[in-house]
Amino acid sequence: MLNSDQLHELYEGLKLNNVNHYDYILTGYTRDASFLATVVDIVQELKQQNSDLVYVCDPVMGDKWNGEGSMYVPKDLLPVYRDKIVPVADIITPNQFEAELLTGRKIHTEKEALEVMDMLHAMGPETVVITSSDLQGSLGSDFLIVLGSQRKTRADGTKVTQRIRMESPKVDADFVGTGDLFAAMLLAWTHKHPNNLKVACEKTVSAMQHVLQRTIKCAKAHAGKGNKPSPAQLELRMVQSKKDIENPEIIIKATEL
Repeated sequence: MLNSDQLHELYEGLKLNNVNHYDYILTGYTRDASFLATVVDIVQELKQQNSDLVYVCDPVMGDKWNGEGSMYVPKDLLPVYRDKIVPVADIITPNQFEAELLTGRKIHTEKEALEVMDMLHAMGPETVVITSSDLQGSLGSDFLIVLGSQRKTRADGTKVTQRIRMESPKVDADFVGTGDLFAAMLLAWTHKHPNNLKVACEKTVSAMQHVLQRTIKCAKAHAGKGNKPSPAQLELRMVQSKKDIENPEIIIKATEL
């Protein structure tokens, strides 16, 4: 994993070769607060060159297990995310626990989740997607709730907000890389549908389901009947899912709130 000095050196090399021109930046897991501070400097510099640049941040800090949240990165990352990263981000993809950490507000109801997303909008990002929550939906406890909010500014200065909710089937396995895949696909589909969060999320979540279902099916076949798949067997079947990633059949619909 890169540290801040290595990231700075890499970026300086890109500048020297005049290849530091980007339309999108995506960041995810790190354990280094100084690395995040360097990311902020780079994003701000690149946005000066290209005001249309979109920065997508997955603020990976922790999650909930059995209803209890805990951080799996150093605690000094939280103020950097909250005070420096989120204000320069255009799209953020926290889970429920991370959204609670960033705002200092607990979420017990959908109404509270919408209020938390409003708080996150006020911090900077135009688009906020809470990628998973432990809220109860209409389909029961075997489904994860995904909530999204996009706040656009019209030419006359007025703001319009689109909010969506999705219920995605849980898959009984521990995968690695699902958050990275979600953030990357949301970046791609918001690029294709910049003013339609509903469609962008439907394609993102549907593609996720295609990948996860293919992965668990292959993993169980390799593990053998009655055996629990190993972490290696649960490696996401990305290559095998190329068509589903590029053009997913919509199997999970979003409801506009």
